Amino acid sequence: MKKKSIQSMTAEKILSSEDFQRCIGFHGHICPGLAIGFQAARVLMRWIGVERSPDEELVATVETDACGADAIQVMTGCTFGKGNFIFKNHGKHAFSLSDRKQGKTVRVCLRPDALPNHSQHLSLFEKVRNEQATAEEIKLFKQLREERLQNILDAEPESLFTIEEISADIPPQARITESEVCERCGEPTMINHLQKVEAQNVCIPCARRLFESKPR
Repeated sequence: MKKKSIQSMTAEKILSSEDFQRCIGFHGHICPGLAIGFQAARVLMRWIGVERSPDEELVATVETDACGADAIQVMTGCTFGKGNFIFKNHGKHAFSLSDRKQGKTVRVCLRPDALPNHSQHLSLFEKVRNEQATAEEIKLFKQLREERLQNILDAEPESLFTIEEISADIPPQARITESEVCERCGEPTMINHLQKVEAQNVCIPCARRLFESKPR
């Protein structure tokens, strides 16, 4: 797959850009993870040759529930509510984008050597979050976080990731599905999510409870 270049932007320009500010507003704070997702989205959209999706033209898949996933939603326009944002719990900073019209999918994954070792940053993060950090440790944590953020945003986006075009099953567009009442809990449930258990149409949580209550 031929490599395509992305217009270079300094960290300063990115931080003040409307796109990144929208990511911060959606996510709630600025952090290195959000920056990773932002840069990943830039790479994916440039390699496929698309702009932000107003509806379901694109499908995004994230392999992490970390901060970067929020930037992917904001930048691509793919969301859970539209059915074109897919979460796979793989624990990787890996993101894919599919274009329905082209039938093309590109996946990026953070390179293992993309960023300096951040074990100290993580250990300090735990102390800060648990309110166990000293004033000096808080200061150091903020310094390390800022350095990490700058490194991500100053880098050429393509240098941060492995990039590949992959074969992927692009899901159909979202459908409006009727609901029926679960015969156990009485809550309206999409009919394609009801299960037949002991001659009753029940929702998934009720089906699990019935299964767990059976003697083994």
